[in-house]
Amino acid sequence: MSFVFVTGASKGIGAACARMLTQRGHHVFAGVRSAEDGNALRESLGENVTPISVDVTNATQIHEASRLINEKVGSAGLAGLVNNAGIALAGPLEFLPIDELRRQLDVNVIGQIEVTQAVLPAIRRARGRIVFMGSVAGRSALPMMGPYAASKHALEALTDSLRVELHPWGIHVAIVEPGVITTPIWDTSIAAAERMLERMPAQATEYYGWIIDAMMRRVKRGRMRGLPPERVAEVVEHALFARKPKTRYPLGRDASLRVLFQRLPDRFRDYIIRRQLEKIRE
Repeated sequence: MSFVFVTGASKGIGAACARMLTQRGHHVFAGVRSAEDGNALRESLGENVTPISVDVTNATQIHEASRLINEKVGSAGLAGLVNNAGIALAGPLEFLPIDELRRQLDVNVIGQIEVTQAVLPAIRRARGRIVFMGSVAGRSALPMMGPYAASKHALEALTDSLRVELHPWGIHVAIVEPGVITTPIWDTSIAAAERMLERMPAQATEYYGWIIDAMMRRVKRGRMRGLPPERVAEVVEHALFARKPKTRYPLGRDASLRVLFQRLPDRFRDYIIRRQLEKIRE
């Protein structure tokens, strides 16, 4: 039996990864935010899951999680880490509350590296693998999605650096780049965006109200056509255990199109985005 640590396992992609990995015979340490979430996972997945309360912005909880994992895996080490925990914040950068931007980067970037540092000794013992949950937004940023795209773009760079740094120990590092996935993160991000708008001055709505509304409608429509989180879990398992894992995993037709779209000249790409937003506005 191999051991895998999945952060953000309470719901959505993280829960799907925990479910699939346990079904395939792996033991999953499931990072959750509450005891209730942990109990629910244990009830549904059985003894092959060990819930661990961990907030990736809390250093004490991260190191306690590392201690518990080391105690359980012993000399076998940790076969995999799935850095999945994350949030999605959106809004006009001109008026974005700086504390919200810090929170976005703290959860999606700093927290991922702190977790990785904490469990790397156990991964090294098993010559395990690390998977970051990125997004196609990390390769193709859209207006109003700057905070989220910046965090995922940072993960692209960190993945590339870490993959080369850890190569001498046979530790592979990959990043998954999904397009739209049908998970609760969309409802959470829409609610967060609405709360942030209340903190912004009236000028934010005056200047950007129409584009905010257009992007909200786009998100609401897009989430209904997204892929199920189980598709992401399949890709994560490949990255963790395939004989020849990839370095990047774009996932979904929309993700593939966005990657191609990003190759267009900047000015032409900007024009197309503006035209699409204007059509939504009409």
